This record gives sequence, C-alpha cells and structure tokens, in this order.
Amino acid sequence: MAELSRALTGPRRRRADLMAEARDSLEDATEAFEAGGLSRWEAEQHAVADFGELDEVVPGYRAELGIAQGRRTALALCLVMLVQPIIWKEGVWAWNRDSGSPTAYTAFLNDLVMVVGMLTIAGSVLALLASGIGLRYPAVRERATRAIAVFALLSGGAVSVVAIALSTSSALAERSGPDGIAVVLAFVLFPLLLVGRSARRCLRLA
Repeated sequence: MAELSRALTGPRRRRADLMAEARDSLEDATEAFEAGGLSRWEAEQHAVADFGELDEVVPGYRAELGIAQGRRTALALCLVMLVQPIIWKEGVWAWNRDSGSPTAYTAFLNDLVMVVGMLTIAGSVLALLASGIGLRYPAVRERATRAIAVFALLSGGAVSVVAIALSTSSALAERSGPDGIAVVLAFVLFPLLLVGRSARRCLRLA
C-alpha cells in the first residue's frame, strides 16, 4: 500500500477513495485465504500476489485519477468562461465604457474575443459531458483525459492572448491606465493559469 501510494498522484479525494478500495480488496482477500486455512502471514502474501505487481496495477489507477483530473479541469474551464461575458460587457468596468467609436482594430478584437469565448464555452461544456456520461463509451473513456487537457491548454492560451490584446488596446485608446489590464489579470489570466496547471496534471496522468 505504501508503494502504491507513492506511485499515484492526482486529485486527493479520488486518490484516497482508490487507496481505500485497494486496502479493502487486500483485506478481503487476506481474510478469504485465512478462512481457507492459511496463517495470517501466508494469507497476506497470497493476497498481495493476487493483487498484482505495481507495474501491472498502477496504470489502471492512474487512468482513474486522470479521468477525475480531467473532470476537474473541464469544470474549472467552464466556470472561468461562464463569467467572461460579465468581464467583457461594455460599461461594467471603467476601462471598457464607451467613449466613442472604436477603432477597426478594437472592433475586430471585440468580435474575436466573443467568438473565441463562445467556442471555448461550448467546448468546455462538451468536455464536461465527455468526463461524465461520455465515460460510458470506451472510445471516449480512453481519450477523454488527454483531449480535455489539450483543449484546455489551447483554448486557455487563445483566450489569454486575445484578452491581453483587447485590454491593452482599450487602455491605450481610452487612456484609462492599467485598470483594464488589472481586471484581465485577476479574472481572466490568473484563473486560466490555474486551469492550465490542472490540464498539465491531466497530461501527466494520461
């Protein structure tokens, strides 16, 4: 159990559940062998042998942890993106209040952030479905963790780049100072950084 614990990383709650299941399985097997007439020590040895070597059982446990991490990543990305319409709604913050006709560049960035944001929201909802009911299907279950991680990294990067460009353009055009960049850092870049960190953990477990 100690070696298995050291070999596994991932969401703490799911990891604890898997460790408890493994411990219960070993204890049940030990009791069964004892009931068959073996000594406690012999029963434990047989139970461990039946459980399997670490290189045989760890991949399965890692896959389960990867699924849990993928679900967490998808949920985090979805929550971050669902608040973005408020962040970018014109007039909510001092830095994005209408002060005249936007430049062609700013108008393009406004349209781009809307398109990228909507696609990311739709993708994050699909990722949540894939990490939930989608796991009933073997083809989805085998690919969900890596696909969610890659999507989260790519979409998070795209949203971050567009957000920086739009906030910087708005700040320069309206001479509102660093307020817009501060808002983007707090409500866009930092949350997406956490999503990216979770996605990288998915890739290590995939």
